Amino acid sequence: MTNERFKDQIAIITGGADGLGLHIATRLIKEGARVWIVDRDEELGKAAAERLGCEFEPMDVADETSVTTAFSKILAATGRLDVMVNCAGIVGPNGVKIEDVPLSGFDQVQAVNVRGSFLTCREAVRHMGPRDYGRVLLVASIAGKEGNAGMSCYSTSKAGVIGLVKSVGKEYAETGITVNGLAPAVIRTAMVDKVEPEQVKYMTDKIPMKRCGTLDEMAAMVCWIVSPEASFNTGFTFDLSGGRAVY
Repeated sequence: MTNERFKDQIAIITGGADGLGLHIATRLIKEGARVWIVDRDEELGKAAAERLGCEFEPMDVADETSVTTAFSKILAATGRLDVMVNCAGIVGPNGVKIEDVPLSGFDQVQAVNVRGSFLTCREAVRHMGPRDYGRVLLVASIAGKEGNAGMSCYSTSKAGVIGLVKSVGKEYAETGITVNGLAPAVIRTAMVDKVEPEQVKYMTDKIPMKRCGTLDEMAAMVCWIVSPEASFNTGFTFDLSGGRAVY
């Protein structure tokens, strides 16, 4: 893939040091974007940026000061923002019923997945507003639509991300800024490798295609959603679930 669909565009990818974020950043670069990887893991982020020939800025999506500072630094260097994809997220307690979930575990997942989505989305639209153009994509999950047993913290957080997308998408519907979500089923990443094996089997068994999604499939969908082509789509969470979600 070497087209220039994103030529001269500036893109911020959170959680871009590895996994989904890194793969999406790689494809955006191949399609002409100038990409900034942001991640709280500085060592991993710097190494990833060096390999891809892009920029890196440390950021913790759950911390307001960290988010506003990182976005401000990037905008000072670029003068614009066209694309923001929030891939940063954690699974938290899994493979356990709610009665065995500590409050600290629940709070940590909401802080990263929900507060992080809110903060990065808020900063993105603030900086996209002056040019009346932008594409915001928040990575949700099929768990946010249907709920996964044994993953109450994660499922709750991703339902929150879907609600955020619906609300903010409507707020900016009369502008050139779109806000969408993507709800994948199981995509084989390092994060999924940390999930309990029985939990992964439970989730995969629910997929009619009986397989995990691939990073290439995820990146292809993301890059269309955040492209100029997807101009009549906002406030929607797209499905990438191998047939599990059909609404």
